[in-house]
Amino acid sequence: QVRLVESGGATVQAGGSLRLSCVVSGYSSDSFYMGWFREAPGKTREGVAAINHENGATYYADSLEGRFTISQDADHNTIYLQMNSLKPEDTARYYCAKEGEVVVVHPLSPVEYHYWGQGTQVTVSS
Repeated sequence: QVRLVESGGATVQAGGSLRLSCVVSGYSSDSFYMGWFREAPGKTREGVAAINHENGATYYADSLEGRFTISQDADHNTIYLQMNSLKPEDTARYYCAKEGEVVVVHPLSPVEYHYWGQGTQVTVSS
């Protein structure tokens, strides 16, 4: 059974940094996408960053302006989201997700992911 557990969310001041982690377990194939998504109150869930678990290719939302970096550890069991120069508009609940049996075509599209973690809250104060 696939399981994703996020951690690392916190309240920080604008300009600060955070690193989110997502431990993924219960998968058998090495070929899949993992993504970070966020959902702010009153807004739809949006893609932040994604990584191809097999070859390490990464994808980012244009709006991030290079402030966030997605990565995975050597064992590929944990993905990270390094967030720098945080802004109040980055405040949201952040979720990691894993591709299911249906192949992801658009890595930043949340509707294409099947497995989700419970999320971790990031609050950026001004």
